[in-house]
Amino acid sequence: MVLIDEKTVPPPPYYASPSSGPPPFPTGRASRQSLGSLPPNVLLQIIYMTFPHTPNSERQRKTLYWLAYHLRLVNHAFYIACMHILRSTYLPAYSSLVRPPYSSDPFPMSCATTSSAPFDTVQRETRVLDIFIAIKTKEDLFTDASELHLGRDELFKDLFDLMQPRSRLEDLVRHYGMREGVVHITSTSAIGSSSNTSLNSMSNGSRRSQQNRTSIPFSALSVAFSPRKVGLTLTSSGRKRTILEVPRVPNEKLEAVAKKLVKQLKAWLSSS
Repeated sequence: MVLIDEKTVPPPPYYASPSSGPPPFPTGRASRQSLGSLPPNVLLQIIYMTFPHTPNSERQRKTLYWLAYHLRLVNHAFYIACMHILRSTYLPAYSSLVRPPYSSDPFPMSCATTSSAPFDTVQRETRVLDIFIAIKTKEDLFTDASELHLGRDELFKDLFDLMQPRSRLEDLVRHYGMREGVVHITSTSAIGSSSNTSLNSMSNGSRRSQQNRTSIPFSALSVAFSPRKVGLTLTSSGRKRTILEVPRVPNEKLEAVAKKLVKQLKAWLSSS
């Protein structure tokens, strides 16, 4: 027999909100998690674990092709993780093909970016490395697929005879130009109208910093590279024009050419 004390206060009733279920199990659907939403270091580790580490194996080359032509195209997170592995893997092969006396720095560890996106780098030689990776991964896959496939060395001729030294020279012009205060970096949102906005501000007296009024945005500069001379090209109002040229000396290092270009650019800005 159970004696009930009527003086005891009963527990308060449970009022469940319409959006919640019985505790401790809410009925609201949790946000759907995907592999691409993982932290970058975790995602990189997962992709790295799928990468076979047997050097120069057919399976390794197939995986590299899969990373380059399939997985990195999923989204930005996969692109960053895949490119980290691809660039690190192919950097030694790329560096071995650089023509002397040219230098190379396609994958700098501390390169400024033009936006908050970590894959958006201002280092122009990085694009040459990425083109090399795209060609190399496909060429290796064809070689493994058929014994009749012959390697084509001319695929990399233009890449290292023209594109690599030109892009490297542009990066050096940016480096020395920023040091001398004649080149600055614009944001990605301003690149579409980079030269127009920045160069017009130099003449209309806008309220910009003194550096921007006496320097040129790097996005508006490019190099015209030839065996005998090198020119610095400025893009303004959708038109390109060569603002200065310097002669080339046989076996001259790109660093020396870049310093001459920056010196001439500094004089050109002072006189304009």
